Amino acid sequence: MTAADLRVGLVGYGLAGSVFHAPLIAATEGLTLDTVVTSNPERQEQARAEFPDVRTVAGADELFARAAELDLIVIASPNKTHVPLATTALEAGLPVVVDKPIAGTAAEARELAALAEDRGLLLSVFQNRRWDNDFLTLRRLLDEGELGDVWRFESRFERWRPQPKGGWRESGDPAEVGGLLYDLGSHVVDQALTLFGPAASVYAEADVRRPGAEIDDDTFIAITHTSGVRSHLYVSATTAQLGPRFRVLGSKAGYVKYGLDPQEAALREGERPGTAAGWGQEPESLWGRLGAGESPVTGGGSPVRTLPGDYPAYYAAVARALSDGGTNPVTALEAAAALDVLEAARRSAHDGVAVEL
Repeated sequence: MTAADLRVGLVGYGLAGSVFHAPLIAATEGLTLDTVVTSNPERQEQARAEFPDVRTVAGADELFARAAELDLIVIASPNKTHVPLATTALEAGLPVVVDKPIAGTAAEARELAALAEDRGLLLSVFQNRRWDNDFLTLRRLLDEGELGDVWRFESRFERWRPQPKGGWRESGDPAEVGGLLYDLGSHVVDQALTLFGPAASVYAEADVRRPGAEIDDDTFIAITHTSGVRSHLYVSATTAQLGPRFRVLGSKAGYVKYGLDPQEAALREGERPGTAAGWGQEPESLWGRLGAGESPVTGGGSPVRTLPGDYPAYYAAVARALSDGGTNPVTALEAAAALDVLEAARRSAHDGVAVEL
């Protein structure tokens, strides 16, 4: 830590806090992980073992009592706590990063955005999958015009988990803001809107497939963008055979990419950006293919080198925004637009109709 480092308080040390936020904060020049909030003694011990200089406290009240000693609050606690904790932090005069989804409704997200603007504070949303290797590669292909005019974007975030794991993410209580629509759906919708612009209409199908499951575990979202592109998005815990992560079809060519960005797996294994060689890179065997007229499975198209994934870029951008007035990497209003789509998808799945936005 240097005298110029921004001191970060992290609320929550479950999956999001321990696997994603804490390691990425610690790896970012200009940021120092100062305090971790968790009431779980084992997680407190884990945090101190992984970051020997960090303080641990049991509750957010203890963190906010030291607001004057901190420069940024990161909220990685359960979804239902995002809005009240972000509100408290902003009212205490602290910039905030909130894990996705920022809120349960678009209206709440816009209220937080208005509060942050009124206080002149950064409010950013951790949409880390904008820095996935396949997303960065696809964005480059689009920028270079390799696909021509895009007609259809297919995105799949699929898993095979035939037994529910339980916990708040799979709770049927609406207050928990659980289910795949708001979990993985937050990622795929954000990516689609980032690439192809606002949604004009939304159609969705949401099912509860697994015995004992309480909320959607197999969901499909179709977006018609105002640009004319159609996005077909799949999120599922019940997919016995996984499809391509991306299939993007355009007037000149298509791009097909299998496999998930390796950064989450690396973080789960304890690897850290800046210390592991080849961070975010994947082997040539997993590169996507670009071409027309034949399936990539039978050799159609040409391999496209996958750009390295770069989750560290998110917190580097946050640090610049706080220190030098740089651009907020993901705004609350962008997150609200994605929540508009998720809310429309929920209504569509319930009523069996397309919803106009």
